[in-house]
Amino acid sequence: MSRSTLSRRDFLLRTCAGCAGLLAGGTLLAGPERFARLLPGAAPALAAGDPLDELIRRAPRARYWSASTSAECGDCHAKGTLAAGAKPAHERLVVRCRLCARGCTMAEGERGMCRARIVANGELKSLVYGRPMAVHVDPIEKKPFFHFLPGAAAYSIATSGCPLRCKFCQNWEISQARPEDYAQAPVPPADLARAAVAREAPVIAFTYNEPTVFTEYLTDVARAGKPLGRRAALVSCGYMNPEPLAEMCSVLDAVKIDLKGFSEPFYRDVCGAELKPVLRSIGQVARSRAHLEIVNLVVPTLNDSPPMLTELSKWVAGEAGPDVPLHFTRFHPDYQLPNLPPTPVATLERARDIALKQGLRYVYVGNVPGHPGNHTWCPKCGKAVVERDGMFVTGMHLKDGRCGFCNQPIPGVWS
Repeated sequence: MSRSTLSRRDFLLRTCAGCAGLLAGGTLLAGPERFARLLPGAAPALAAGDPLDELIRRAPRARYWSASTSAECGDCHAKGTLAAGAKPAHERLVVRCRLCARGCTMAEGERGMCRARIVANGELKSLVYGRPMAVHVDPIEKKPFFHFLPGAAAYSIATSGCPLRCKFCQNWEISQARPEDYAQAPVPPADLARAAVAREAPVIAFTYNEPTVFTEYLTDVARAGKPLGRRAALVSCGYMNPEPLAEMCSVLDAVKIDLKGFSEPFYRDVCGAELKPVLRSIGQVARSRAHLEIVNLVVPTLNDSPPMLTELSKWVAGEAGPDVPLHFTRFHPDYQLPNLPPTPVATLERARDIALKQGLRYVYVGNVPGHPGNHTWCPKCGKAVVERDGMFVTGMHLKDGRCGFCNQPIPGVWS
């Protein structure tokens, strides 16, 4: 095994050793119904009174927005609706968020769809900067990343908020919460980076909710971690705009994007979003310096048809590339879809077969521990070069990024 690989026993011991406190002995955060401070002895997270008012008072200015007082009228008005040289007069200031593909327009006191940003005193503010709602140490395979530092521990953080409304969300208690739903003293980016070092986690992962909503915090944490030897990984729905994504990619080492289905009706009806922005983001990450992996949660009756799986696989192979790992993961009934059954293993196996036939070389079956589809197979000699049991690496047969049996290069970040 490589030095970065942890056994199941070592990982559990390392994770549990500090469960009583992630930052200087603080308390593990888990969900909006369990509020706790990360830093012992810190002042109360929110003063008495209206918690939202206090949050707004503390909130820093967000990036990626424009206002009706600026010259960028095209940000709010559709092309062709304004006469040449015209600048409309607004009865009230309107702010447009340019962070994600929704492009929410808001007046004073209003919030975007993600709930994490609000207009206050004519500016867009981030209500979640420095306010992690969940902090945990996970195996990197849980994200899932299979071609990025196998066996590494990932210091995983999340705030509240998400621009999507997926009916099958597995983390809805976090993603659909409001910032004022939980108390949290501010945690500076450098403190999180040092905590990752203390927990011997070589990766800082932004995950659980949609990290795009805390882009400013994410990039600051990633930058703080670089001098300490920490690598940064993003787990995302891919619904951001190109400019903020470019900034994120400049500080990230790995990106996993959920490609939730391959039709506009599915994205509209099940996720409350659109497909095209996600495809654009995947293409942008594929062209960046960051390592890319893609996940498709296969939901029975909604996105599991062979034609949809075929088109999805064909697009990934052609646009992202045949070496990009693609994970088909098992759905478990939760949130707004408790009536649906777990995804049959046969459906996941069929999806994997379809993707392999479309030319993808590294296709995985997820959320089915012990399945052969957990392993990384050499496309040349057909032997397992990384063996896994669920989220844990049980065998490594790679040498300098090559198959230990036939010397075939295996794309990924292995050390």
